[in-house]
Amino acid sequence: MTTATISASKLRDNLSSALDMVDGDTVLIVTRRGKPERAIIDIDEYEDLLAASNPEYLASIREARDEVKNGEVFSMEDVFGDL
Repeated sequence: MTTATISASKLRDNLSSALDMVDGDTVLIVTRRGKPERAIIDIDEYEDLLAASNPEYLASIREARDEVKNGEVFSMEDVFGDL
């Protein structure tokens, strides 16, 4: 992940261009008086962060990994049949 930095005043004057800089790989750090104040991230990254902080979601990931490790998986034919 890469970061770009922009001052709050420059952000105010160039919001559209600044938002274009933010994608799944780039975080925009907003500074005020030279100090980092906020971060602007891609919405997909934000949703991933929310999901990763959910204990139920994390438990489901652990359970799924255990199932794969134990061979409890479905074949493509099991899932899609004779489509």
